[in-house]
Amino acid sequence: MTALTQTPAWQALVAHHAEIKDVHLRRLFADDPARAEHFSVEGAGLFLDYSKNRISGETIRLLLRLAEEREVARRREAMFSGEKINTTERRAVLHVALRAPRGTTIEVDGVDVVPEVHKVLDAMADFATRLRSGDFAGHTGKRIRNVVNIGIGGSYLGPDMAYRALRSFSDRSMTFRFVANVDGADFHEATQDLDAAETLFIISSKTFTTLETMTNAATARAWLVGKLGSDAAVAKHFVAVSTNIDGVTKFGIDPTNTFGFWDWVGGRYSMDSAIGLSTMIAVGPENYRALLGGFHAMDEHFRTAPAARNLPLLLGLLTVWYNNFFGAQSYGVMPYAAPLARFPAYLQQLQMESNGKHVDLDGNVVNYETGPIVWGEPGTDSQHSFFQLLHQGTKLVPCDLIGFCQPLSPLTAQHDLLMANLIAQAEALAFGKTEDELKAEGSPDFQRPFRVMQGNRPTNMILAERLDPATLGSLVALYEHSVFTQGAIWGIDSFDQWGVELGKALANRIIPELDHDKQPKLGHDASTNALISRYRRLRG
Repeated sequence: MTALTQTPAWQALVAHHAEIKDVHLRRLFADDPARAEHFSVEGAGLFLDYSKNRISGETIRLLLRLAEEREVARRREAMFSGEKINTTERRAVLHVALRAPRGTTIEVDGVDVVPEVHKVLDAMADFATRLRSGDFAGHTGKRIRNVVNIGIGGSYLGPDMAYRALRSFSDRSMTFRFVANVDGADFHEATQDLDAAETLFIISSKTFTTLETMTNAATARAWLVGKLGSDAAVAKHFVAVSTNIDGVTKFGIDPTNTFGFWDWVGGRYSMDSAIGLSTMIAVGPENYRALLGGFHAMDEHFRTAPAARNLPLLLGLLTVWYNNFFGAQSYGVMPYAAPLARFPAYLQQLQMESNGKHVDLDGNVVNYETGPIVWGEPGTDSQHSFFQLLHQGTKLVPCDLIGFCQPLSPLTAQHDLLMANLIAQAEALAFGKTEDELKAEGSPDFQRPFRVMQGNRPTNMILAERLDPATLGSLVALYEHSVFTQGAIWGIDSFDQWGVELGKALANRIIPELDHDKQPKLGHDASTNALISRYRRLRG
């Protein structure tokens, strides 16, 4: 395949960017009164208005041509077909199989994986139903009312985000907590007000060896046994999401309460696998199936919708447009929905772990920017913190603004206020305020330079009817496939994460070196040696 920056479409985009980069959104809207209609698409329950981007019809035509030249559709079909597109680990990439309906056929190495997926889902549903009904009780016979999910990375961010997002649909008689940080304060705060006799721990670790997770799991085991006075209690208060049955059994967990998943499911793509057990317990199997239905609806849209009407494809191409041609180092995600408070953090892992790569699929160092930095907070909170920089700062930060037309609370007037702010921010970022407009409003002369808003700040507006399980699934899948599109354009492996491994290896080496009493000899650089020595002294 031709090098990315040498493709005809890339070269055409470079020339086109030079022509359009200084054109203001005011002019683009003035020149095309139907622009909002021309640059909006709908699918899988989501509506995307991308008219407030610094683009023309020619921009989209060239970006779609780039997608053709980079064979995004072929790579997409390879993913859906179970080919091992994660080449550095020689694995298939099949999170789409996790939400495939019964009867669908998706093969890996000649084996249809969908029946096994539904076998695990059925086991999860059975367990969740028994626990929610009180049929599955704790060691003392008390009903389980507290669920603590212990994991890290995708085994934590997905369940935590989903629970917060869908709390309106959850069993309010139950308490759900999520522990990831190896800092003991995280576990202590999550459990200090819980009754051990009413608490279930879900240990989420594919290998059952992840350092942070297993450290917290051991702490949880000691806490429970200390409270209930018997090792036998572990079997009634722990379940596992893992493939390491031997490790799970040695820990004391009943193997029948172990829910597996597969090496073709990456951690950041796993929230709809057995990693979602806490989500299913919280919202119930029916709502969980609706969540999977939303995922699948977006999968089908991404796979079958024409390129010019394909939401994830367009979203991914727009990210490439700003990242590679405008030099935007980051983009913001601002959900105007308090339940989506953890959604930007979830997307940070999805985007930055997937596309934070500096070599292409052939192992060659790239000569272009890859994954941008993702950040954000819910609106309207963010309007009173960092939106000042978005409006008047010197950095270009494209933003996705996400809203829902139906409120989940009975405070409907406040929802109107929320949505008014959402729509107003997109308008203000796009069009700003000129000195002439300020003068016409009677603004004092000395204030005008400080009150001018240049505008021309791009946004995507994503709207849905309401934040329910199906919509959440569709929204997550939208970003999964946008990330896929970007990686396909850049020619990188979006599904490995070797950068995570080095820090783990070094931490394992340093752990015994922190011993104050033994004080083993150190062999690191001068700074690392000094830090370890200082820690040993102050810790001791």
